[in-house]
Amino acid sequence: MEKGELAAKSIKELNPASKIDVMHIELSDLESVKLFAESFALKYKKLDMLINNAGVMVPPLKLTKQGYELQFGTNHLAHFTLTGLLLPLMNDVLESRIITVSSIAARGGKIFFDNLDAKKGYSAFKFYSQSKYSNLLFGKKLDNLLKERGSQTKSIICHPGVSATNLTSRGSGKPSPGILSWGFKLVGQPASMGALPTLFAATEPSLRGGEFIGPDGWDNWRGYPTITGDLKKLYKESVAEKLWKISTDITGIEI
Repeated sequence: MEKGELAAKSIKELNPASKIDVMHIELSDLESVKLFAESFALKYKKLDMLINNAGVMVPPLKLTKQGYELQFGTNHLAHFTLTGLLLPLMNDVLESRIITVSSIAARGGKIFFDNLDAKKGYSAFKFYSQSKYSNLLFGKKLDNLLKERGSQTKSIICHPGVSATNLTSRGSGKPSPGILSWGFKLVGQPASMGALPTLFAATEPSLRGGEFIGPDGWDNWRGYPTITGDLKKLYKESVAEKLWKISTDITGIEI
């Protein structure tokens, strides 16, 4: 909450007329996600945009409050739950959008359907890739469903390329280790550039939903936003359907 209040303060300094409400949510606990959604719905009657951006990357093995591996639980299950609970506030809102932030790590992703609690073994990066692949599958499957229903809402997926942020702190909340931070700065781009695909996904009028936005440079590592070709290679309907069903069973949320 402290970081949120500081961010709100800095935005107000740049734009004194802005209206900002900082609210608490703990994405490693689905009960907290549900409480947040209830609190939001009591305060606001509609929602124009939801950006599913929270993430944890390659921590030591930890579990969510509900007993699932932390990265899968935080990066996917929490966003699945949050989206499902807030979607009724978006359905009748013209040009409303749901943006889900994935990663180029989704390229190596595989869903370990028989090991979502990591009891059969844990590899930090494989589970990170799993969570980011889940983001990709979820975002595209969601857009397919929204189009089938004739909804006004669009679902768009994006990724920041390789960006120098504090994500490599391994969930500790501390600054990233020096060598990791140096490495990301060497091959990647600053966080301000990494944010552009999300902003593009959120604001570009020509997007119709279902696109995967990333940087336009070599292998989509860095550069300015563009529609990437990764979805054609990575999206598998059968895997997306299985993930959707198991996410519904775990969370109790019907989207």
